[in-house]
Amino acid sequence: MLAIGAHPDDVEIGCGATLALLASQGRSVGILHLTAGEAGTRGTPERRREEATAAAAALGVSELAFLDCGDGGLRQGRQEEDWVIEVLRSWRPELVLGPPPRDRHPDHGRAHDLVRDAFFYAGLGKRLPDTAGSPHRSSALFSYMGHDPLPPTFIVDVTSTWEQKRSALQAYESQLHQPGAEELLTPATKISSPEFLLALEGRDRHAGMLIGATYGESFVSAGPLSVTSPWHLVSGDLR
Repeated sequence: MLAIGAHPDDVEIGCGATLALLASQGRSVGILHLTAGEAGTRGTPERRREEATAAAAALGVSELAFLDCGDGGLRQGRQEEDWVIEVLRSWRPELVLGPPPRDRHPDHGRAHDLVRDAFFYAGLGKRLPDTAGSPHRSSALFSYMGHDPLPPTFIVDVTSTWEQKRSALQAYESQLHQPGAEELLTPATKISSPEFLLALEGRDRHAGMLIGATYGESFVSAGPLSVTSPWHLVSGDLR
């Protein structure tokens, strides 16, 4: 499976524990960052790449890549679509997790549109016929939760891997609050405050409460979900 985010730390914040859960179940998990966060208030692209690499290791992710789609006004043109198509055809994931359709950061909505379009175009044989491998259409594309709340289509019980998510977030020393190292996070931003991490934990605890778990991560599907039996909805497969 493949998780895609506009900036390093987006994926980890939105669905990091789910990635760790899938990796623990023997699934091959990849992360694609569409930018290196080069327009961020703090941190260099080089440092954010290093942090993203450490975060991926904490989650058990086996593949990690970066594109240059332009932080702070993320581009959605033909070239950017082709880059994402090439990754989809090379890695050939059955499941893709992408950014929410709208969010506080405009790049997240732009990234959603880019991923949605490339997800479709990757399956067309006449799109990039000679340069990007054979067509591939993943089975499902779901959106993880960003800053703004959305009604979830389903929630994953991530109680067993939430501490791995915490470890991955701690790798982003230039971006997120680090207890005892507050001097590193100047100037202050919304996500550098201790309140942000508390709110993130509270969000995942609330999602967990909705399904009878300690922690949960929420996802949105653009279309209906298919199950082979209604019993799957009460057996723990899709709670």
